[in-house]
Amino acid sequence: MREAEYQSKLKKTIEKRLPGCVVLKTDPSQRQGMPDLLILHNNRWAALEVKRSEKATKRPNQEYYVDKLNNMSYSSFIFPENESEVLNAMERSFET
Repeated sequence: MREAEYQSKLKKTIEKRLPGCVVLKTDPSQRQGMPDLLILHNNRWAALEVKRSEKATKRPNQEYYVDKLNNMSYSSFIFPENESEVLNAMERSFET
């Protein structure tokens, strides 16, 4: 599966799991390495860097921004192999 296909499916999954949330696709031309998706839910937010698989390569600055944003709220790399774990952790972060 291509990353774009997975990302589209993932957005629908997040919207089902978090009714009323807003899922935004970031613009990679604005800041290289910024996570792909910004999820807004009530007064909380999360950022997810989408990969098509666990073995997909990471681009420069992606780890930096995932770590930086995770220190502010919640951020993670997500791919099919860890989807459930990441979405569960993201939901828990919205509850606190």
